[in-house]
Amino acid sequence: MSCWAVIPIKAPTEGKTRLAETLDTDARAILVRAMLRHVVQAAEDAAGITRIHLVGPSRHGLPDTLPLLADPGQGLNAALTSALNEVTEMGASRALFVAADLPTVSAAELDVLALAPEQSIAIAPDRHGTGTNALSLPLPAARDFSFHFGPDSLARHCKEAERLGLGIEMVHSLGLARDIDEPADLPDAAGLLE
Repeated sequence: MSCWAVIPIKAPTEGKTRLAETLDTDARAILVRAMLRHVVQAAEDAAGITRIHLVGPSRHGLPDTLPLLADPGQGLNAALTSALNEVTEMGASRALFVAADLPTVSAAELDVLALAPEQSIAIAPDRHGTGTNALSLPLPAARDFSFHFGPDSLARHCKEAERLGLGIEMVHSLGLARDIDEPADLPDAAGLLE
């Protein structure tokens, strides 16, 4: 089995704009890079992940050896659909889509997603229980999965799994739940800003 991690990332100047009242542009860019490096390191340390790809306009200073998939420029859901098509064509048997803003996620938490049951979609909800911070899709069974990131994405992704006739594994863990969107979330990223 080959599980490929796909980490979407925005352009350096576009990330974490909801933190503008607390962090200036430079501080937000530093935070985005630090969180991305942390998530990539966790994916590299995960035994169940065989390859890692970024999808977006920039590697944020990470090495050129980390593949960067093209972003068609039509929003997150379109970028992930394009990435899903690419990794499916390249031979992945599972694709793990994980947010780049998870400052405490661990390799062990990513392994739970990477090693999900063969005909199941594994979903990691956000701290509010309404959003999705990671999705693990079996391939080729979920090749036609439609991404629904945005409001109420968790419920919408569960409906999509049902539409495809696939099982659903909910993965609840602190590292996967704690994304950084609002100023109140920043204490979870304190270790990366020291």
